[in-house]
Amino acid sequence: MKFSGFRVLKEALTGHKGWGPLWRDPEPKPAYDVIIVGGGGHGLSTAFYLSKNFGHLKIAVLEKGWLGSGNIGRNTTIIRSNYLLPGNQPFYELSMKLWENLEQETNFNSMVSQRGIYNLFHSDGQRDAYRRRGNAMMLSEAGAKLVDAADLRGMLPYLNFDNARFPIKGALIQPRAGTARHDGVVWGYARGADQRGVDIIQNCEVAGFRINNGRVEGVETSRGFIGAKKVGVAVAGSTSRVMEKAGMRLPIESHVLQAFVSEGLKPLIDNVITFGAGHFYISQSDKGGLVFGGDIDGYNSYAQRGNLPVVEDVLEGGMALMPMIGRARLLRNWGGIMDMSMDGSPIIDETPVSGLYLNAGWCYGGFKATPASGFCFAHLLATGQSHEVTAKMRLDRFARGYVIDEKGVGAQPNLH
Repeated sequence: MKFSGFRVLKEALTGHKGWGPLWRDPEPKPAYDVIIVGGGGHGLSTAFYLSKNFGHLKIAVLEKGWLGSGNIGRNTTIIRSNYLLPGNQPFYELSMKLWENLEQETNFNSMVSQRGIYNLFHSDGQRDAYRRRGNAMMLSEAGAKLVDAADLRGMLPYLNFDNARFPIKGALIQPRAGTARHDGVVWGYARGADQRGVDIIQNCEVAGFRINNGRVEGVETSRGFIGAKKVGVAVAGSTSRVMEKAGMRLPIESHVLQAFVSEGLKPLIDNVITFGAGHFYISQSDKGGLVFGGDIDGYNSYAQRGNLPVVEDVLEGGMALMPMIGRARLLRNWGGIMDMSMDGSPIIDETPVSGLYLNAGWCYGGFKATPASGFCFAHLLATGQSHEVTAKMRLDRFARGYVIDEKGVGAQPNLH
């Protein structure tokens, strides 16, 4: 089925009787060339690019629940590439370029909206740090613009410029950044992978790995053993529990990250804004709700819910930035499980078990990384070699002392 404006018009005039399922519901085969554990954004994008760029492979995606039930459906939908260090900036810029062509590539409306992101700064030192970051972004062709408070007042007049506890002195802007529809991303990648022959198997939980002489031979699941030449694990906050079944202890911790949506309001915020004096970020959805979030809860957990102290902290940041939202009612909140690495940067690498590969440690950056994560993980699974933009995202970098310390935002709350 090819989606188009003409197809939508035809279905509207004929009672929408021609729409079918977006993907199949197949039974698992006895064996595959590649099994991807995890049917979230990273797992499905990996399957999509693996089938698109290396189409001769037999591929399966195993998801313990339903597609979109994990972090991919539990985030604030921000996409950006405003990173500083060489280990991260080229990777996230590749992801940004893939976002820009995603809807054409998958033939699905993922509602990619490049509305721009404004990172506010509140001191001279923070301004200088953002100038340095902006220069790094310009060198990688990500695009950046530094504006002062006078210019920013004309762009975002609703911010608290006159009575702020932390005076707003300007912002670093990436015009190409923005948001995307999280479940639209899942459905688009799932549909595209399915059309290329990938078996997407839901309600199939991995219970263990069959490893013989240091090499993986397949996975034990709730639906029986499934053989594989290679297995890629992309399960975000559940990484520690899944990889423990292969006898590995990883340099990551799982923490809850809460997100919030207000009641629907008239169009107000037409971009993404981050508060520089605290951890608060906000945008407005197409339905009118203000979508915002802040810090992790600061304790290890596998629960998809958080506690009230962080709710209070996030709302304090929002009130300090724009007191007008104090009258808006909170509609709902939820929690995603973050796999926090010790340096705040991801891991895409082969493990010590031959044929077993890892995609993990995304911290706060998982959603924005979705396209490049899948693209590079697919390259690693197919060729056995790291893509050039993930060469520094090795699993052993912590032991070797080559951390990618983008911001010092690892798992420990005192580092935030």
